[in-house]
Amino acid sequence: MNNLTIKLKRAKIKIFTWEYWPIWIVYFPVSFYYVYLAIKARSFFFFSASNPSIENGGMFFESKSKIFDLIPSEFYPKTILINETDTNDKIVKKIEIADLQFPVIAKPDRGERGIGVKKIYSTNDLDAYRNLVKVPFLIQEYIDYPLEFSVFYSRLPSEKKGRIISVALKELLAVTGDGKLKISDLIHLKGRAFLQIEKIKKDSKINLNEVLKKGEKRILVPYGNHSLGATFLNYNHIIEDELIDTFDIISKQIEGFYFGRFDLRCTSFEDLRKGKNIAILELNGAGAEPAHMYDPNFSFFRAQLVLTKYFKEMYLAAAENHKSGVQYMTFREFRNIRKAEKEFKQKIKV
Repeated sequence: MNNLTIKLKRAKIKIFTWEYWPIWIVYFPVSFYYVYLAIKARSFFFFSASNPSIENGGMFFESKSKIFDLIPSEFYPKTILINETDTNDKIVKKIEIADLQFPVIAKPDRGERGIGVKKIYSTNDLDAYRNLVKVPFLIQEYIDYPLEFSVFYSRLPSEKKGRIISVALKELLAVTGDGKLKISDLIHLKGRAFLQIEKIKKDSKINLNEVLKKGEKRILVPYGNHSLGATFLNYNHIIEDELIDTFDIISKQIEGFYFGRFDLRCTSFEDLRKGKNIAILELNGAGAEPAHMYDPNFSFFRAQLVLTKYFKEMYLAAAENHKSGVQYMTFREFRNIRKAEKEFKQKIKV
């Protein structure tokens, strides 16, 4: 397949599947509603008050390590922060002290949509990652629980009971063998995998010439990020009182948190409901999306309705916090943060 054919195939997949459209197109219709809410709030940056304890409300460029500091340690994997000045020897020492074992997950302390996320198998991999990521990053225990979910929680500061407005089951990007085709051939047959082919080729752990047995499944990207090929399935049907109670209990232990998405792994549906055997991989604030809207069966119009509810919930939490004295971000603060974010991302080459 020549370069032109590859480009045309990619373009066709992206044009006819709205979940791959540029983010500004996806949000353009609902942006008019956001402007209406901003006028009511008298601030375009009202989102910053939705979660007072999270930088910028969690809309963008917030520190993951500072968020983990807010969460009770029993709910998330062993996680350590690596500073940009840490030497390789110091990094290894930190890993030993934290009793972390390879493989681990490395990811920049700030960033979204899977930027810079990498599964690290050895100290050599870690050294290579360190040379490509010149910013503070996290090293996190790799959790191999079989199920990965996104659970979006919302509660007003004055409310005793919150709501779950989105549950998505994440299917990691994988191919299934037929006993005849090579992994590379299977990738070309699966649009979602084809869009990630350049990243997959760089993974030395994947032999593209291997022929999988019939029915054998091979995970290509071990991260539940939509931008890295994961499939998000609408699992709102599992929302019920016990699940809401579980996330009420967890969320109320996180000071200043009212609106955001838990990305987690767990052992079973039943354990998720009870809050047992779960590991919060990330907690994202106002910048998180209700992930179930990316279900392949969702229409673009239906996604706009979901985003409308999402913005309304964000506004209500922010407005109530603002009445209690939480200030909205200023334009100068917004501009400075965006500048810092741009400079930060330029130092990530993964």
